[in-house]
Amino acid sequence: MKYFSSTEPEIINFSRGIIPEDYLFEKRASVFASSVFLAHSSADKEDLPNVIGFLERHGARVYIDKADKDLPQKTSTETGLKLKERISQCSKFIVLVTPNSKNSRWIPWELGIADEKKKLQNVALLPDVGNQINPEWPQQEYLGLYPRIVFGAHKSFANPIWMVFNHHENTGTELGQWLRGES
Repeated sequence: MKYFSSTEPEIINFSRGIIPEDYLFEKRASVFASSVFLAHSSADKEDLPNVIGFLERHGARVYIDKADKDLPQKTSTETGLKLKERISQCSKFIVLVTPNSKNSRWIPWELGIADEKKKLQNVALLPDVGNQINPEWPQQEYLGLYPRIVFGAHKSFANPIWMVFNHHENTGTELGQWLRGES
């Protein structure tokens, strides 16, 4: 597997034409139409429009908690129950992994729920673009269990593509195909 260096500008270019953040989040109010639960640190909210646009260009309907009007205004046990329900309702689960992720109290909990409910083949990590080619990534050992979304060349494909790469099995599934459940 050969990784290509992806940069934030490449992700932004790929997601060009995205609508402004407020509209983007409002558009996600339909929780039941979502196919992907996107776990992320609230400290990365400025990156969400580009990440959501990137995933949508590959066919995803993205759920983010900020757009869920059914979540309580103040975090409570009801928040946890609703998030468990949302994770169950979405067919895929993606974690946006950035340096801020390790400080999140919710990401490890959500990932644990997804691991149980979705199983390994429906969970993927979207690493901060600067960390995609770092062989030491991820720093948190349990993250090494999961496939990750990368841009690269693989024997399965004629040209470099965005794929969900399972490094344990050395297999890649085209991202859109994985999002549609065709893997």
